[in-house]
Amino acid sequence: MSLFIGPDQKPRCQWCGGAPEFLSYHDTEWGFPVASDQRLFEKLSLEAFQSGLSWRTILNKREAFRAAFAQFDIASVARFGPADVERLLADAGIVRHRGKIEAVINNAQRALELIASENSLAAYVWRYEAPLETGPQTASTSPASIALSKDLKKRGWKFVGPTTVFAFMQAMGLVNDHAEGCVVRDRVDEARADFIVPGK
Repeated sequence: MSLFIGPDQKPRCQWCGGAPEFLSYHDTEWGFPVASDQRLFEKLSLEAFQSGLSWRTILNKREAFRAAFAQFDIASVARFGPADVERLLADAGIVRHRGKIEAVINNAQRALELIASENSLAAYVWRYEAPLETGPQTASTSPASIALSKDLKKRGWKFVGPTTVFAFMQAMGLVNDHAEGCVVRDRVDEARADFIVPGK
């Protein structure tokens, strides 16, 4: 697999050479395990907005999304109503797509239900971790992402197809999909070794 040689002359996943803002995201966030319900919900929401768009578009608007969606505080977003939908549709800083906006609000409500039954969003999500499910970075789904997507849909979540969920799992550390030879891959493995899996 070809690798991207960064400004420090160290090899990284090829995709992080696609835009200047990808480098920091790749080196400090992507693939590192996350236990925060708020961050997990944020990422699922942003991945839903990315559907049909590029991650660069969403990453560049991330702070605007955070401001618009109460920092992705689940309980706050769950209380959003029709006036909030109209406010968000008028917000030029985010992706103004009614279906996706309404999906995030719906998903916050479903997340509260899930937290009530499973103790935390993190404890639920991490049941689907697949630390050995590494591949050539060409896959867009995995058996684990298909299973998680199916269960979320059964629980009433929206915009959580297997491809969206796989991207979420890659980013949140449920699978280490950094390329072999990437300078960050071992750092992610070390972080995962020290990580206390929620609910276990």
